[in-house]
Amino acid sequence: MSNPNIFYLKGKVQHYAWGGFSYIPELLGEPVTEQPAAEYWMGAHQSAPSELETPGTPRRLNDFITADPQKVLGKKANDRFGELPYLFKILDVKDMLSIQVHPTKVEAEKGFARENAEGIPLNAPNRNYKDANHKPEIMVALSDFWLLHGFLPEDQLRAVLTGVPEFAALAPVFEQEGYFGLYKKVMEMPQDEVNAMLRPLVDRALPSYAAGTLKKSDPAFWTARAVENGEGALDRGIFSIYFFNIVYAAPGDAVFQDAGIPHAYLEGQNAELMANSDNVLRGGLTPKHIDVPELLKHTRFEAVRPNILKGEPLHDGKERIYPTPAPDFVISRIGLEAGQTYVHQATAPETWIVLSGNGKLDGNMPLRKGQSVFVPFGESYTLTADAPLVIFKAAIP
Repeated sequence: MSNPNIFYLKGKVQHYAWGGFSYIPELLGEPVTEQPAAEYWMGAHQSAPSELETPGTPRRLNDFITADPQKVLGKKANDRFGELPYLFKILDVKDMLSIQVHPTKVEAEKGFARENAEGIPLNAPNRNYKDANHKPEIMVALSDFWLLHGFLPEDQLRAVLTGVPEFAALAPVFEQEGYFGLYKKVMEMPQDEVNAMLRPLVDRALPSYAAGTLKKSDPAFWTARAVENGEGALDRGIFSIYFFNIVYAAPGDAVFQDAGIPHAYLEGQNAELMANSDNVLRGGLTPKHIDVPELLKHTRFEAVRPNILKGEPLHDGKERIYPTPAPDFVISRIGLEAGQTYVHQATAPETWIVLSGNGKLDGNMPLRKGQSVFVPFGESYTLTADAPLVIFKAAIP
């Protein structure tokens, strides 16, 4: 007998222009169309809540939680968060995303209240704060994945500034004013100066990119990709491609992005788990609104040595968990061989997605590739693999 309190979940596909076309539809068993499928959201965020397959008609997950939050979330999570505190996503990054910084919880609350008081509509293009929450996030690579993550350590950044001829004038700025002074300089630089400084750099990168001789670890590769389709004004986000760490994550590797760490996804597919927020301060590689004073206020101007998380084994190695300092969420990967079982009781609300294989939940609830499931607090269950089964699970630590 299957558990009547565990539900299939139908998420929402987001069709952002930077997304790929086939990965998410093929995962979900849906037709590939001319429309990009960038993200698949599994959560209760008010802008795109998932639906539970409940008896009769589907029910929005946020409505289901609101009806009895203590029962669904558990007392501890309800007292602390009052809502499902995480948003779970699958991403297919075909084109580079904008450079982003996320605020702390305290700053998000202040910024959200301030913009509300100023009467800025929630959907206004110049709105920075969409809610009052912070947005730490972790991504686990599902393919070869490339991203920008934090400022280069001082010696490496110094080598870039002295080694790239166009940046000669910026080297003394870094020596005298550090990370903050350097970043402020390029983010506030008039557009004609940005064009003049970056144009020779871009002109040098494009032929090598076209010839296929640049490695993805080379900032020139991503510089050329950033301007492939661009005419006229050059995006000042190109400076960040040179100033930040270019990080490679192999499938199964994870990277955590805390508040204030500038970052940008460049290419690949991942499973991403974040606090339930949509607060983003942008720093380039985008035509969208960039609020430079606000960005400078919330960026952490410090050297970052990227920490690639490999995960820690649990349940006889059947589960691999990726701990972070975030209290809102934890992601893990469950991998079962055919015939293996995984028995568990949910100590917090869980959201899963089957990435490959098939099996059963409690003996008679079929699980197949692309299926999502929501498990309320306290529910016990048994997973059985009919064929090698891979599930990614979001929960609360």
